Amino acid sequence: MSNRAISMAPARSWREYLELCKPRVVVLLVFTAVVGMFLAAPGWVPWQALIFGSIGIGLGAASGAAINHIVDQRADSLMLRTRRRPLPAGRMDQASALIFAALLCALSMVLLVTLVNTLTAVLTLAAMVGYSVVYTVFLKRATPQNIVIGGAAGAMPPVLGWTAVTGTLDPQSLLLFLIIFAWTPPHFWALAIHRCGDYARANVPMLPVTHGIEYTRLQILLYTVLLVAVSLLPYVTHMSGPLYLIAALILGGVFLYYAISLYRGRDDGLPMRTFIYSIYYLMALFSALLVDHYLLLLW
Repeated sequence: MSNRAISMAPARSWREYLELCKPRVVVLLVFTAVVGMFLAAPGWVPWQALIFGSIGIGLGAASGAAINHIVDQRADSLMLRTRRRPLPAGRMDQASALIFAALLCALSMVLLVTLVNTLTAVLTLAAMVGYSVVYTVFLKRATPQNIVIGGAAGAMPPVLGWTAVTGTLDPQSLLLFLIIFAWTPPHFWALAIHRCGDYARANVPMLPVTHGIEYTRLQILLYTVLLVAVSLLPYVTHMSGPLYLIAALILGGVFLYYAISLYRGRDDGLPMRTFIYSIYYLMALFSALLVDHYLLLLW
């Protein structure tokens, strides 16, 4: 082996482990958790909850992502979108990935229990098990409603952020949960339409595979309508003010435009554009919640 190959091995290994964590997904999850922290605080978030809560929640999410890679290795090898992941591509073995996932989980629990609070640790572990075991092992291959039921795990981060600050569950944190829960189906089904052939090859019963693309387009539209309605609840319950209301209406209106256009089915590129917009939608909506929260405090 050349000196160059030897010197490149550590960097390559580091990148493989990072890829197991699904960093872009984890960043979005931690962002919503941080927003939950700020919304829970009457002023500034206590530094210990902010720093160690964010790290602990992020490590828990990364552990779940790594387990997802392990369970889905065979299916990933059959899909164009995922066949270059570390495990199906043969750049990492399952034992190394499992040890890595276990270490992430253990570190997450130690940080949350010792430096945040036990409730946040328990809920983080439940969300991780819900995603990596309940969804990935069972629901994903059992029902085309897999993403609807399994979406509960992905909707937990803002609740985790809230409990990291307060140590209690609060009804307002559940509104944030509902927003992400309603957002998940139109977000993921848009990608599933785009990658329908992949899921069919891997024998994963995603909705476009089992019920067809036209039916999935209708479901995306219906869930988007539900999402827009749910996104107004923070204003209706006086959790947020007019700035958030305006942002929610504008962002939701654009999402509805994408969903209606997708339902009409006139553009093959729309599923992926809808999927990408849905990510920006969630980030912008939670950013509006955050800005509105502090404007209300200033007033």
